[in-house]
Amino acid sequence: MKYVKLGNSDLTVSRICMGCMGFGNAATGQHSWTVNETQTRDIIRHGLELGINFYDTAIVYQNGTSEQFVGKALRDFAKRDDYVIATKFTPRTQEEIDAGVSGQRHIANFLDQSLKNLGMDHVDLYIYHMWDYHTPMEEIMEGLHNAVKAGKARYIGISNCYAWQLAKANFYAKEHGLTEFVSVQGHYNLIFREEEREMKPFCADQNIAMTPYSALAGGRLSKRLGETSKRLVEDSYAKFKYDATAEADGKIIARVEELADKRGVSMTEISLAWLLTKATAPVVGATKFSHVDGAARAVDIELSQDETDYLEELYVPHALVGVMAQNGKQKAGNVV
Repeated sequence: MKYVKLGNSDLTVSRICMGCMGFGNAATGQHSWTVNETQTRDIIRHGLELGINFYDTAIVYQNGTSEQFVGKALRDFAKRDDYVIATKFTPRTQEEIDAGVSGQRHIANFLDQSLKNLGMDHVDLYIYHMWDYHTPMEEIMEGLHNAVKAGKARYIGISNCYAWQLAKANFYAKEHGLTEFVSVQGHYNLIFREEEREMKPFCADQNIAMTPYSALAGGRLSKRLGETSKRLVEDSYAKFKYDATAEADGKIIARVEELADKRGVSMTEISLAWLLTKATAPVVGATKFSHVDGAARAVDIELSQDETDYLEELYVPHALVGVMAQNGKQKAGNVV
């Protein structure tokens, strides 16, 4: 495994971040394809053995059971200083708004619940899951700064935002002596490259780490034509994000398969090797040992410029999908 500093922080993270959305009680929450606690523990232990020290979860993943499973596994299998744990909070609910719960109080309440779920006294990276259009940005930045001052979060990150929003928030924080975002977790992979327009160059200029989610497009970039999985069949939200562009994306996926065969490696390794040239630490979900193995091996693959050009050649502009397509309107249940 290889390691890198996470943006302007002093956190040293593995080049692969294990995404934990696939862990949690399948009977509770948004996803039916998640794995149970025993499987979660086995996969996390395997990841640790391969040198993966960066783990990303969220309070909304399976109603907190992802945090619970992940926290217990990490506490049992590793020393606290040997891993980096990230979790996320979502925007205020309408009920909170009606009750007058401020952005600062919302963050404090959610972080306390996450820490309880994880069984920890702090997280290394606390991530603003998506922009809250109903709460002043100033309240969010104050609330996150308070979390850092209280020692409950070491650093802060953001997810599902536009480059102008990240710039606005960080420049406000800098002007007022508040904590700045050190990372951004956006939707970015070989068949969805819209982050390259504004976000990627801004992050390069500001040394903000990119830790993209959906690194394998919900498994589409790791499977040959005709191959399937429980997630591919049952993940309706991933279908919502990718089905409309399946024809155009399929041409790129075919090139991933072709290059994988030529190299004698898996499609996962090729897809992630490409993304690793663009991002600090892609968030890669895992529900099997093979998923972890493929991600870890990808770190050691170096693509030639010709191979990179071949993979990128057929990309066409994509409309924004998922959270970013909702134009500021939060839709219950659709959290990535």
